[in-house]
Amino acid sequence: MTQRIALVTGATGYIGGRLVPELLAAGFTVRCLVRRPAKLRDRPWVDQVEVVEGDAGDAEAVQRAAQDTDVAYYLVHSLASGKRFERRDRDMARAFGRGARKAGARRIVYLGGLYPEGVDLSPHLDSRKEVGEILLDSGVPTVVLRAAVIIGSGSASFEMLRYLSERLPAMITPRWVDSRIQPIAVRDVLRYLVGAADVPADVSRGFDIGGSDVLTYRDMMLRYAAVAQLPKRRIVKVPVLTTRLSSHWVGVITPVPNAIARPLVESLVHEVICKEHDIAQHVPDPPEGLLGFERSVELALQRVREYDVQTSWTSADAQNSPSDPLPTDPDWAGGSLYVDDRSGRVDASPEALWKVIEGIGGEHGWYSWPMGWWARGVMDRMTGGPGLRRGRRNPFDLRVGDALDWWRVEEIQDGRLLRLRAEMRLPGLAWLELLDETDDEGRTVFRQRAIFAPHGLAGEAYWQAIKPFHGIVFGGMQQQIAAAAASAERDGEPAHWQASGTGER
Repeated sequence: MTQRIALVTGATGYIGGRLVPELLAAGFTVRCLVRRPAKLRDRPWVDQVEVVEGDAGDAEAVQRAAQDTDVAYYLVHSLASGKRFERRDRDMARAFGRGARKAGARRIVYLGGLYPEGVDLSPHLDSRKEVGEILLDSGVPTVVLRAAVIIGSGSASFEMLRYLSERLPAMITPRWVDSRIQPIAVRDVLRYLVGAADVPADVSRGFDIGGSDVLTYRDMMLRYAAVAQLPKRRIVKVPVLTTRLSSHWVGVITPVPNAIARPLVESLVHEVICKEHDIAQHVPDPPEGLLGFERSVELALQRVREYDVQTSWTSADAQNSPSDPLPTDPDWAGGSLYVDDRSGRVDASPEALWKVIEGIGGEHGWYSWPMGWWARGVMDRMTGGPGLRRGRRNPFDLRVGDALDWWRVEEIQDGRLLRLRAEMRLPGLAWLELLDETDDEGRTVFRQRAIFAPHGLAGEAYWQAIKPFHGIVFGGMQQQIAAAAASAERDGEPAHWQASGTGER
């Protein structure tokens, strides 16, 4: 049997990162087109795929990557609300379609958004629709799968639903809570994506995909609470909350920042239910049927509780360009580079220290001045940054590309180095390096390096303004992390984790 080749874009994202192992299990040879191959380095399947460096919006890169492919998956789009995102989405889709056509790709598969006909769509939903139309006009047979709310551990839609339901026993809600929605389990989305590769060559069209239930968002919150065994939620609808105000409200209550909450909220304003189920002619429903809402939530919560969230919406939330400089660049092109470098001996083994370093952030905290970190996080959220609420994908494990509160894991060398790049709102670039070292006498040394490359006078002023607090923040981290490592050496678990109740597995 001839080996089939699948090209996946967006492999570092939520859906793409889960699709790759599904394609491998289905017998495909998988090729991943990514801008930064290092972000795939720690994925468990990376040794089973071919990784090609390039941009999905570069037609020549797509043409190289799509050679001899049976199916090319287009799984990239702009969730953030930056300026001219519609143009970026449009240009990328055109370039991808052009490159796939020149390479002779046999099929394109795109996952877009479900939308109603005959109404004014939100800018993001309209852009999803336009991208699907561009790919259908590319000259390559294309399947466009249109989904509404995707229920799965780590999805932005699920995290928004989860935190709204868990944190607000009583809530005042906007009118969209009574819009009808047809959610779908992530495993059914993946099944459709894999199955779309086998759609006959003469079929080029869009398909609505959804689960077995049609619910309002109010129903979803109430049913989530029942599955999660929470007290019954009280929901009061008011007509005055606009989508803009709603997205700010979601940004305050949940880890999903305003820039991502807004397109999610805007899509909920419309009734998004399937108008047809023609996909079943090509990808039949499983014998047990499509997953219902409650079962989808049960599976997602089980993943969360078992710390088995494979991918998260935060995986694709990186704000920095791959061309941004690194603090290790030999020829620094960014002008001034300020460094706060601290080190001290630790009364513990390097293994115990590394356990604390790799577990930093999220529920475990930052080991110094909690009120200061909280206040800075609130300030960041108020100005449109991620704040501290993104947390961690897994409380005990990190990999390159993971979001970690307002940081992004840029480099991790197991047992030695954790480098984080700041994604908070700053007038410059910032990194935090945590190093696990030994001195000439074989004793454990914990070293911290806070690095800042200012942009203009605002950046210079920012560094001088925060410099007096470094002793509290970084000095406190030095002491508390050392103490937590000693606790881990003595008790098998850092005392800070025990105090926060996050040590239970």
